Amino acid sequence: MFVADRIVRMKTVLARTGLSRSTIYRKIADGTFPSQVRISVNGAGWRESDIDCWIADPVAWRPKREVQ
Repeated sequence: MFVADRIVRMKTVLARTGLSRSTIYRKIADGTFPSQVRISVNGAGWRESDIDCWIADPVAWRPKREVQ
């Protein structure tokens, strides 16, 4: 059965990771943290499963390659 992945916002990501906002954006730019998903014109969040994977092993985390 398919379970939909929740989208979590910045406040939740900050609380769960213990990182600062600037560190999160720096890690996204470096490719060592999951990128945000656009959910509206002015809103974005992260897939909860991506954050869970990063929390489980932050050193080895790498973005998934998208198949075209």
